[in-house]
Amino acid sequence: MLASLQTCFELPDHAALAAMSHVLIALPASTDLPEDCPERALLLSTLARRRLDPEALADEPVMANSAEGGLRVWLMLDRKQSTFANHSLLCDGMAILLDEEPAAVDLLICGKTGDADWMAEHAGYVALANGTPLPNQKKKDAPRRLEQLNIRGVKPLPERPRSLAAGNLLARTLIALPPNSLTPSAYRTRIATLANENAWQVEEFDLSRLRAMGAGAFVSVAQGSEANDAAIVRISFIPPQPQGHIALVGKGICFDTGGHNLKSAEAMIGMHEDMAGSATVLGILLAATRLALPLRIDAWLALASNDISPRASRQGDVVTALDGTTIEIVHTDAEGRMVLADTLALAGRSEPDLMVDFGTLTYTMIQALGCRYSGVFASSDELAGLAVQAGSRSGERVACFPMDDDYEEALDSTLADICQCSLDDDAPDHIHAALFLKRFVGELPWLHVDLSAASCDDGLGAIATDQTGFGVAWGVQLLQDWLQTSR
Repeated sequence: MLASLQTCFELPDHAALAAMSHVLIALPASTDLPEDCPERALLLSTLARRRLDPEALADEPVMANSAEGGLRVWLMLDRKQSTFANHSLLCDGMAILLDEEPAAVDLLICGKTGDADWMAEHAGYVALANGTPLPNQKKKDAPRRLEQLNIRGVKPLPERPRSLAAGNLLARTLIALPPNSLTPSAYRTRIATLANENAWQVEEFDLSRLRAMGAGAFVSVAQGSEANDAAIVRISFIPPQPQGHIALVGKGICFDTGGHNLKSAEAMIGMHEDMAGSATVLGILLAATRLALPLRIDAWLALASNDISPRASRQGDVVTALDGTTIEIVHTDAEGRMVLADTLALAGRSEPDLMVDFGTLTYTMIQALGCRYSGVFASSDELAGLAVQAGSRSGERVACFPMDDDYEEALDSTLADICQCSLDDDAPDHIHAALFLKRFVGELPWLHVDLSAASCDDGLGAIATDQTGFGVAWGVQLLQDWLQTSR
């Protein structure tokens, strides 16, 4: 649950400010401090003690204690800097305050109206997104959530920062749940609750239905689970008079053992987060619903566990996907592309105007980019441009990768239409995975997002936790930009 939000156009007077315990003061970038900077004398003395110029506030926040014992943090935001840089600075500043687990935080926004509104939107998003701890089962010392956020110096915030924060928090909350709390069955129950709260339509394709439909790629992964609770779930937001139809597809492997190609103990740590793609899709759907985007959005979640059992698929098995493509299984730990293949084929039957899939799909993408960017593949140069632009504007950065046809030779099979992957140690598996998925998209406009930034030690950009919720802000920005270009 996000903190309650209040805004006030007036900055506090001296007496009111003295009574505030936890305050972040955001200033516009400048070589000088404005005369009306709250607690200006305290800030100047703090800067002097540290031998810093005021413009250093654009690089790192500065903190001090007021005479009354309150905690003050100052920083400067700069329109000339990237969204990522401004979000990172705000995140660092908020972390200083939230480390004390306050019940309330006051954000004081200083600047002319245009600058103040811009600063307030970014500061509000970062504060709201980080104010709620992720799920834990501690008996003692469980972290407290921020209950109240007061933003002063601006008119009321638009809905966007709050919607983005809610979507990001939903994604990170799901990702943080332990695997025995978020099984495919439990996930489906949570989706039903969310659908009731947001007036979404839901359709489930359970294993018996998928077997009857011929979704052999998905079933080949799900069949190893004793629980038999895997499903493809479609959740739809259908506004009045939609101006486009979007399909969002998310990989939802609730735990990934690797199957018969069993992961090592070290590699299996964190594999409950292999459903991050599906959580990202749900976060985008929630934010888009709250923003009332004029788009029909079908969210397709491929929910399963990749377990080891006598029924699990083996290397060398040949299965038939929903669209009739035969696939030779080369490695059972390349399961994500298998569940996505049938889900993409199913989502494509309604011929959406744009299809975007998300998944923590390949380790080679992490090797290529690390955990501070995610990789994107696009069916056209125009979509690639939109993807990179959305990354720059949202603060969730992406880089585009090639998928030229000659890479696909590595997926040739003597037994089936296509190999699932290559076992070559030097293979660019992230490119091969994208080319594999492209087979099941056909000619539809399509983006594939390999979420190498779904988890990043000590957080990333706007988000302070290891689980970043990467893709929610990017996805909403992409949809808004796509709407503008498609009109």
